[in-house]
Amino acid sequence: MNNWVFLFPGQGSQYVGMGREFHDNYAEVRELFENANDILKMNITKLCFEGPEDVLVLTENVQPAMTVVNLACLTVLRIHELYPAATAGHSLGEYSALYAAGVLSLEDTLKLVFNRGKFMQEAAIVEPGGMAAIMELEEEKIREICTLSGAEIANINCVEQIIITGPEVEVDSAASMCEKAGARKCVKLNVSGPWHSRCMDHARKKFEPVLGQCVFKNPQIPVVNNVDAQIPASGADIPEKLSRQICGSVLWRQSMERLIGAGFDSFVEVGPKKVLRGLMRRIDRSVKVLNVEDEASLAAFLQASSDKEA
Repeated sequence: MNNWVFLFPGQGSQYVGMGREFHDNYAEVRELFENANDILKMNITKLCFEGPEDVLVLTENVQPAMTVVNLACLTVLRIHELYPAATAGHSLGEYSALYAAGVLSLEDTLKLVFNRGKFMQEAAIVEPGGMAAIMELEEEKIREICTLSGAEIANINCVEQIIITGPEVEVDSAASMCEKAGARKCVKLNVSGPWHSRCMDHARKKFEPVLGQCVFKNPQIPVVNNVDAQIPASGADIPEKLSRQICGSVLWRQSMERLIGAGFDSFVEVGPKKVLRGLMRRIDRSVKVLNVEDEASLAAFLQASSDKEA
């Protein structure tokens, strides 16, 4: 029995070719991709492996694509009889976490992320905007600047990195004020919309009926919500949190601190790239953190898991 927490990445970690090794090497993963193609009525396999990148990165495409690859990596870990003791996902990744925790079926998971991506893309056309990463400025100061500028906090990733969001003019104003207040760096992000802001209210309103059509079972293991860094006891509590998440902040640092505070000290990022692994090292360097996205990283994780068992 091991106590690994599975962490699932979200939008931004995608790349053309993600998931291909596991698809080629495991029949169960090929079956997952085929099922996803059928459920989504789109060629998610071709999109993940061939792109092109400018098509993959479209929000309505990348949300289901990233989710399928996250679940492919989860499938491989299950084949090796490795299961999470708890789970969490960053923004879009929360849906993969809910699937891993037994809350959502594959069909409902993919239905939700497909519609979420579609509605968010539509909302960004109605109310465009941008996002910026603020490096090494106190959260309290950033909140004060957001109040003055009209920008909002999208993600609290770690102490040193907070993402702001909103209409372009407000984000630019807030970033300028943050620089003057002593931020080490403010970086405008290459995104197609002001995610996790009030500009996404159009998406939230369209998404709520879709949430109402899905079945949310009680979590089989602890799963942390993004919007409040809490661990829900009941599946009935989760739809409202997912609705709030579209316009609300992702409390990633607080979510990880909650899991660490609950006694978990071994984490693995299950999905493309190592974004969450990197953030965890900035949140708490004392915990173990690895990632699984291909055969090489899987081999390293299997060895670490074996060492932990010994």
